[in-house]
Amino acid sequence: MRRLLCVAMALMGVGTAMASSSEQFPRFIVPGEERRMDALRDLYLLHYPGSGPQSTMWDEWLPSAALWPATGDQRETFRAAWANALSGRILDTDGYVATHQHGSIAHPLGWPFPFWNQGAGGCGWHFSFKDTVGLPWRQDHLDKPEGWTLGNAVAVGMEDAGWAIETTDSGASVTPPQQPIDTFQAPFVQLRWTAHGLGRAQPCLEWATKDRPAFGPDRRMYFPTTEGDVIAHAALPMYRHPLWTGEVTRLRVLFGDAPAGAKVTIQALFTQYDTRHNTNSQSFINGCAAYFNWTRDLPFLRANIQRMRQALRYDLTEFHALDRNVIVTDWVGHDGRTGLLVKRDGSKEILPGHGVGNNYWDLLPFGNEDAYATIHHYAAAVRMAAIERDIRNHPEWNVPLGPLSFEPDMLVKHAAAVKAVGNKRFWNPRTGRFVACVDADGKAHDYGYTFVNCEAIAYGFATSSHAREVMRWLNGERSVRGDTSRGADIYRFRFGPRSSTLRNVGWYGWFWNGPESIPWGGQVQDGGAVLGFSYHDVMARLAVLGPDNAWKRLLQIADWFSEVQQAGGYREYYKDKPDVSLQGGGTAGGLGLDHEFHESVLLPQVMLDGFLGFIPTGDGFRLNPRLPRDWPSLSVEGIDWHGLTLRVKATPKVVDVWKEGTLDEPVFVCLPAGPWKMTYLAPNGLEEAATVVRRKPDNAIQVDWQHHAGVRFER
Repeated sequence: MRRLLCVAMALMGVGTAMASSSEQFPRFIVPGEERRMDALRDLYLLHYPGSGPQSTMWDEWLPSAALWPATGDQRETFRAAWANALSGRILDTDGYVATHQHGSIAHPLGWPFPFWNQGAGGCGWHFSFKDTVGLPWRQDHLDKPEGWTLGNAVAVGMEDAGWAIETTDSGASVTPPQQPIDTFQAPFVQLRWTAHGLGRAQPCLEWATKDRPAFGPDRRMYFPTTEGDVIAHAALPMYRHPLWTGEVTRLRVLFGDAPAGAKVTIQALFTQYDTRHNTNSQSFINGCAAYFNWTRDLPFLRANIQRMRQALRYDLTEFHALDRNVIVTDWVGHDGRTGLLVKRDGSKEILPGHGVGNNYWDLLPFGNEDAYATIHHYAAAVRMAAIERDIRNHPEWNVPLGPLSFEPDMLVKHAAAVKAVGNKRFWNPRTGRFVACVDADGKAHDYGYTFVNCEAIAYGFATSSHAREVMRWLNGERSVRGDTSRGADIYRFRFGPRSSTLRNVGWYGWFWNGPESIPWGGQVQDGGAVLGFSYHDVMARLAVLGPDNAWKRLLQIADWFSEVQQAGGYREYYKDKPDVSLQGGGTAGGLGLDHEFHESVLLPQVMLDGFLGFIPTGDGFRLNPRLPRDWPSLSVEGIDWHGLTLRVKATPKVVDVWKEGTLDEPVFVCLPAGPWKMTYLAPNGLEEAATVVRRKPDNAIQVDWQHHAGVRFER
């Protein structure tokens, strides 16, 4: 399964949640295709309630789907929720963006697993589970402080928050029992604690080794003090210290020059794996850009632009993207190597500490030179360049620049370099597709991940020749020797391609060590499929094969969903299909459709993003309609953009944009290259010719429609 253990986040009360706003909900209108358009709208309505903020990795996909429908009060609810969530994303002092998934005893800003007692060579003591997530995200028993020694301190006893001690003099310390620690298995050590009366003390962790059994100041890591009853989670980055190597035999916590009478309560002290994700910065940047481009919320941009810049700079430096032009993750355990070594005789060797996940696909050890993260980094750089250019084009916005700001042209050049290098480094000429990553041993991992390849095309990362080869593979025009799934079987589940086309029983984190026990297609990452990522498949087809091919694929999905509705929903539809299993709500499975698969809301967005080609910008929007030959027109109603409600209708030659509301500033509209005639529209149908004025260097057409009901663009 995609997650080791799923978090149940079911779509509860969908009908009730949408009853009040369903009539206002956007409509897709194609004459002659009413049934399919209604099915896509119903799919959108079903998953729309789940498009509010989730953990950071969904910032990449959900904001647009949540924000553009003009649905009255619910529109304001989602707008406020996303503004608050994005503004509240934690950036640590380095610039890393926190994952914001539910807690565990893993990294407090990372993914909830793996944690120390899922591996080997770590250690931990837990005296209280107050405010700690329940099983199975932690150990199942509490510890006692037997064998712990105190220096200049006395034990108070066990309390609700943990083991309480009181200092009797400065230099107080607590020392747990001797316990061997493999530092590779323990890149972090975490102390969960509360304190009262420490003053300006500077607490630290010390360690001893076999060769140096006495504690010393050269083997020390300081951490922030705390004050009050809120349990602080101090995650110490031990891997940064050059003497945190080999085997450590003992730990000690010093409370510095804390005065006598200070009270410290230790909830837990334990080692932890590095469960941070290398795609959080990109997802956060893309989410902030989407939010601003839809809402033009200038206070939000002012409050968050430096955070966006800091997140991108973290990407550029921490992952070497600025000098390597690909994302290189060298965190401990994130080197792309497997944690499960399958030998020639079929036996397995478990390699604890290896294969820690980096992204949505949390069982797969993307890492080192990471294609998936590089693709998303490319998209973030492109979007950040556009935001920086808008800021410079509009000094009246009063958005700060400062030393963290980027020159737009620099980011454009960087994105081009990332595309050039990434298409060479991650392309597999034998299979004609992109690999997942290249590990620290130089080995490329290629299991036919369709999500990597479709996103590479949808985000504009793939070169045109590579994009064509990918689509030839997905269409079955060519087969890849050795693949488990080929040709039509790639779309065996109808709504989208399998996530992978080659059986994987050996490239996982060590904690997922029995993949061969689950049949092919029984896991979303191993031959299964996720509905939401069919969005990238359709968008890729539109970009490479054109609107007719993309519509043929979408038509098949719409018909599938109509059958699902008639059956009473996903679970009813699949309940009598013994060779198909659904993941979600605490169960493993091969198909990701509902419950925590919030990205299912992505699929209907192809109508707006793809066929209509409506993309919001900070001061306008882009329009690039691409209609199948059988469509006389496409209309999308109920588009909430910059506080206006738009209705857009596109025919092969004409695009009409009608608005409700007022905006007293000019709008800049980017259209495909070529001559365009512009006409202003009045509510009574009268037309008023307008002079086309273009802005350099993007050739956007300036629209001053404050006193008009709409505007028409005609080729």
